[in-house]
Amino acid sequence: MLKTPRDRSVALRHILKHVSRSFYLSLIVLPKPVREQISLAYLFCRAADTITDTHILPPAERRQALDLFRHQFQLPSPKVEALDALSHQLLPHQATAGEGALLRSLPACFDVYTTFSEPDQELIRTLVRTLTKGMDMDLAYFPAETPQAIRALPTSDDLDRYTYYVAGVVGAFWTRMHAAHFPALQRGDLEALCQRGIRFGLGLQMTNILKDIAHDAQLGRCYLPVTELTGLQVEVRDLQHAETLARIQPLLDDLVRMTLEHLDQARDYICELPMGMIRLRLSCMWPLLFAVQTLAAICQAPDLLSPDVRVKISRGDVYRTMMRSLWSLCSRRAFVAYYSHLRQRVVR
Repeated sequence: MLKTPRDRSVALRHILKHVSRSFYLSLIVLPKPVREQISLAYLFCRAADTITDTHILPPAERRQALDLFRHQFQLPSPKVEALDALSHQLLPHQATAGEGALLRSLPACFDVYTTFSEPDQELIRTLVRTLTKGMDMDLAYFPAETPQAIRALPTSDDLDRYTYYVAGVVGAFWTRMHAAHFPALQRGDLEALCQRGIRFGLGLQMTNILKDIAHDAQLGRCYLPVTELTGLQVEVRDLQHAETLARIQPLLDDLVRMTLEHLDQARDYICELPMGMIRLRLSCMWPLLFAVQTLAAICQAPDLLSPDVRVKISRGDVYRTMMRSLWSLCSRRAFVAYYSHLRQRVVR
């Protein structure tokens, strides 16, 4: 049990640093009244993702483990023995120390969760229940997880549903959690802001899907819909060949346009946030500005289908973006101008 608030803060921050990658920056800069709740929610979602991605276990076993994890949020008090059994099942198969530490810390994470107010717990429960539906889709649609048995989502509707489950719902959760603790967010149209928050999450997820096409193909996954590929006379297995890039370019162009529309809504989301909420605005600016630069890199990548290439912005670009974003905190016009400058690099 993590007995003091400081114990909890130090423990959560240590785990976050090892499992949250670039999103760690946004989490640690969050306003203090919501930092612990959102950080813990992220860790719960990351744990569910770790369960889903433990490829050495058959999909049926992972589905059972995911159900066991999800069930803990329906109980008045999570079962420590169930969490320990889950950790023992998964720990031997984790590739990183961070994922192992997260699994071992699940009982402590639930201890922290039970200290939150009931409304905060309900927001986290709703997030986990919804987000894990996307992981159910992964386990159902991509059971083989080998490049030789690659499969794709059937339709564009399935892609929309998947991106909502794994990312769109996060935007709504993020917005409602902040609104519950900061009355300034309740003075406007909260539902409209939540809808923009959903679009924010969709834009970030679509950026990840587009940059990881080749990587996902090696895991037997393709999030480009079969119906769209068939319209271009492309078989899913053709995505493992670099020369296919030219053939799917019309589809990629459409998806980039859609992603930009989502990111534009994210820009508007940030512009609607109260100017005085500096930490919240900064925590939203960074992922958006990183995403629009990543989208530009995707458009410029000549080898997007090569499994040897990972599209990402450089560490130098990350640091420059963070520094320049500080100037944008003082003016919505400056922020919009900076976003527009980066957006112009996205060639469609």
